Amino acid sequence: MTHPVREAISRARHSAVHLEMRDSYTPDDPEFARWRAGHRYGGDPARLPEWWAPWRDLVRETTTRGVVMRRARIVSEPVTEYIRYEHDMTFANVAAGELVRWLPRRRAADIPLPGTDLWMFDGQSVLFTYFSGIGEVVDREWRTEPEVVRLVTSAFGTVWERATPHEEYEPVP
Repeated sequence: MTHPVREAISRARHSAVHLEMRDSYTPDDPEFARWRAGHRYGGDPARLPEWWAPWRDLVRETTTRGVVMRRARIVSEPVTEYIRYEHDMTFANVAAGELVRWLPRRRAADIPLPGTDLWMFDGQSVLFTYFSGIGEVVDREWRTEPEVVRLVTSAFGTVWERATPHEEYEPVP
């Protein structure tokens, strides 16, 4: 494995949380282009392409060994086309074993949040991901200082409490 997120997930002992706060990612993603052209998987994990299998397998293996994987997305409403795509595809994350929730940005306005997306593992280490203005990953940074971990723990916990489970969230067009 050469991807820091996948490596950290494979070593996680009890938790892996992911906070997403952008309204658009990887604008040149071929899968997003296919979705924009009308392609849908109809909520059926069996119809997903083979490139999805490594993530699915990693999540299944991780959750099977007792690690809780939670993903929270803070989104602007009305949602962007990219967020509609993410919402449509999230069935795959849920089927693999992730817990996913959505929080409209308006309901997050009073939450002290880190400045960028992140993963936190076992409540001890945080991997921040820095993006370009158009949503491409430009850098990642590991942080373990107690004050950083406390900020992320508090922020994610508040977002999670306020957010709507994927199965109940309807994106505002």
